[in-house]
Amino acid sequence: MAKRAIKAVTATLPVKLDLGCGVRKQPGFTGVDVLKLEGVDLVHDLTKPWPWKDESVDEVNCSHFLEHLHPKERIHFANELYRVLRKGAKATIVTPYMGHDAAYGDPTHVWPPISGWTYLYWNKEWRKKEAPHSDSEHVPGMLACDFDYTIGGSWDAWLQTRNMEYRIFAMQHYLNGQRDVIATLTKR
Repeated sequence: MAKRAIKAVTATLPVKLDLGCGVRKQPGFTGVDVLKLEGVDLVHDLTKPWPWKDESVDEVNCSHFLEHLHPKERIHFANELYRVLRKGAKATIVTPYMGHDAAYGDPTHVWPPISGWTYLYWNKEWRKKEAPHSDSEHVPGMLACDFDYTIGGSWDAWLQTRNMEYRIFAMQHYLNGQRDVIATLTKR
């Protein structure tokens, strides 16, 4: 009986990264952090060039990391995120809301805090009209990314049972109303 060659079939799994995951890596994601902590799969400094190929990543989660970067490092992060994501891929970024003590309490957070406005700058069409000084087309080393985005948030416990009108009022007028800004970015 002749032996037949068996051709190996390999399935390509989606590449899902949890960037700056610390000890709270999301299930099903590859955890990336500058420190080798429990749950970290890849130790890498995200302020340096990223090791993933262009358009090779299917999904990104990044929770409570971006606020630790200096402004130029945030630009690098946005550009690298855009480079590695596949077209249409999504990234979820969670940061403390700028009107919450969590934005200021951690001494490793960098000024300015992240706000919903941050992600306007990550959209090329908006940048072209409103902030050309922040676009790499006009200033080398600036933003080259282009994301569509939605902005949401999470609330402190004392607002959980209140109606949305009150929550929005509290977010705009009180400290410690909205806890986090949750941005969902889609690569254009």
